[in-house]
Amino acid sequence: MPDTPHRILIADDNVANRELLEAYLVDVECEIETSVDGQDTLDKVASFQPDLVLLDVMMPKLSGFEVCKQIKEKPETSRVMVLMVTALNELGDIERAVSAGTDDFLSKPVQKVQLLKRVENMLKLKGVTDELQRLQQYIQAMEDAQRAS
Repeated sequence: MPDTPHRILIADDNVANRELLEAYLVDVECEIETSVDGQDTLDKVASFQPDLVLLDVMMPKLSGFEVCKQIKEKPETSRVMVLMVTALNELGDIERAVSAGTDDFLSKPVQKVQLLKRVENMLKLKGVTDELQRLQQYIQAMEDAQRAS
């Protein structure tokens, strides 16, 4: 378990959707931030540094597909988990989400139990991948120190 609570960014242009997701996450030990459009989401990813983004697809300025792609392409944000939450559920939409780099997707209307289980699993996976990266960096530092001596 991390020393600090996980950080979750809820990205949706609809205030009722943001409030519903926040209400569903009330018992999850985490810090929550919200964003209202695609550009705001990218700005908040940079400043808030979330572990997980709950990302709506249909947003002003940049679509969720484009936001996800940009998050996953940047080395400093590529390990942020993205859960697309969308009313779109056609096969082509799912393929676009996967191509953009989403880690998972959830169809609206969101069911609380499904959301909580997905969030729990994604935060666990994020913790494991972060720990793996720390261990890899430690091993590399030890190997570098050994070569230097």
